[in-house]
Amino acid sequence: MKPDLVIGLDSSTTATKAIAWDGNGHAVAEGRAALVIGNPKPGWYEQESKEWTGAAAKALKQLTKKISADRISAIAISSQRESFAQFDKNGKALRPGTLWLDERATSILPDMEKKLSAETIHRISGKPFDVIACLMRCAWFQKNMPAMWKRVDKTAEVHGVLAHFLSGEWNSSTGSADPMGLLDMTNMKWSETLLSSVGLTEKQLPKLSRPGEVIGEVTSAAAKLTGLKAGTLVVAGGGDGQCAGTGTNVFVKGRAYVNLGTAVVSGNYGQSYKHNLAFRTMTAIAEEGYIYETCLRSGTFLLNWAVENLFRVDANANPKIFDQLEKAAEQSPIGAKGLMLVPYWSGVMTPYWDTSARGVIAGFSPSHNRGDVYRAIIEGLTLEQVVATQKVEAATETIKHYVAIGGGAKSDLWCQILADASGRDVKRLETVEASSLGAACAAAKGAGWFKSIPSAAAAMTGKPSQTFRPRTKQNKRYSQVLDVYRDLWPTVSQWNKKLQSLQTS
Repeated sequence: MKPDLVIGLDSSTTATKAIAWDGNGHAVAEGRAALVIGNPKPGWYEQESKEWTGAAAKALKQLTKKISADRISAIAISSQRESFAQFDKNGKALRPGTLWLDERATSILPDMEKKLSAETIHRISGKPFDVIACLMRCAWFQKNMPAMWKRVDKTAEVHGVLAHFLSGEWNSSTGSADPMGLLDMTNMKWSETLLSSVGLTEKQLPKLSRPGEVIGEVTSAAAKLTGLKAGTLVVAGGGDGQCAGTGTNVFVKGRAYVNLGTAVVSGNYGQSYKHNLAFRTMTAIAEEGYIYETCLRSGTFLLNWAVENLFRVDANANPKIFDQLEKAAEQSPIGAKGLMLVPYWSGVMTPYWDTSARGVIAGFSPSHNRGDVYRAIIEGLTLEQVVATQKVEAATETIKHYVAIGGGAKSDLWCQILADASGRDVKRLETVEASSLGAACAAAKGAGWFKSIPSAAAAMTGKPSQTFRPRTKQNKRYSQVLDVYRDLWPTVSQWNKKLQSLQTS
């Protein structure tokens, strides 16, 4: 039997999904396993590395019970980013892996800025100075767990750990290594400057390959645990955010993807390395090029939070509540009767990079109802994205339209507001598992099905099911609202810092 499928193994924060795709981008079968997040101390978020490998094995085992392993040509990994673990010379984990959610390194930031300037870190790694990068946790381990840190033989991100599990080789992808904040983004290799600042050497990290390159084969031991066929190609994939970009065919000129999920993540593609506070620069899941990525940590999370905490509704008991709120929000005018929201419930990354930032709802009056509040939330999330896109576009490439994915993309109201406020078409994609599909595109290239990952993406990603076009009258009104929104955070940011100081005083 000639292999006719590839696997995109998507290891996210809460679940691992193994999905088999054909050359036309059709999902044929799936396996799934849950992951548990540990929170041993405030601000600490961890997972055992054996959770990553165990969930991958379970998901793949489910998948290979549904389809013959002989049909699988190659597997590539999409993984949660900025999450990594440490191992001794025998490959034994020295401690639980730490996740991108982890904020223990906040206290180390002043020391790191004295050691290496924020500008130096940003210029080399493409990542603005922020607690999320693994670089900062490396510094924290070096200072607070020196005995453990000296025992590290290998430290690897989730992709590197899973690649080692499948192939027996410590070999990873530049597309998953670079979010760690340890990569020289110009030369696509581990940065000696960044590594030495935290007491690491290149030998302690996986070897690097570009996405789409074969990095090994499934071992006999891994085959027994997963149901895969020994010798199946293991291909370099990348971080789940960039994989989602490939899964939306971000290579189309003038396109930016926007994932309206728990967080709102958007990115566009370019071939030149650029760094700017308006975005994080990521390796594209392609043979060359970069993704200029914006990230707002509050997305559908904020809508769920409002339903539970502001409106006091149990969404599990009343699953129609979101439809009801959308209908109410549709009755509210643009600008929500003077109600405006800054969605920094979990701090702000792009463009201000302020972990102490907090959300603001301004303009309340007795005339407001929950439909106005719900609309203000959607508008706040949208206006923030529009401002971010404008800043990215000014520094990189022209953005003519969005492709929208994620749970929020199912909302006609949200998609139309994004079109009206941005003045850009919003094309809804029905691709649910964009990260897995992006990894599958890399696997298909590695298997020799396509000459390049962009050509794989062109063949395998879905066409838009619906396009929302900006309306002239509404766009003009949103231009006025945007003028007010741009000024709101700069106006209240210093006040916010004083407010936050009360929490620690």
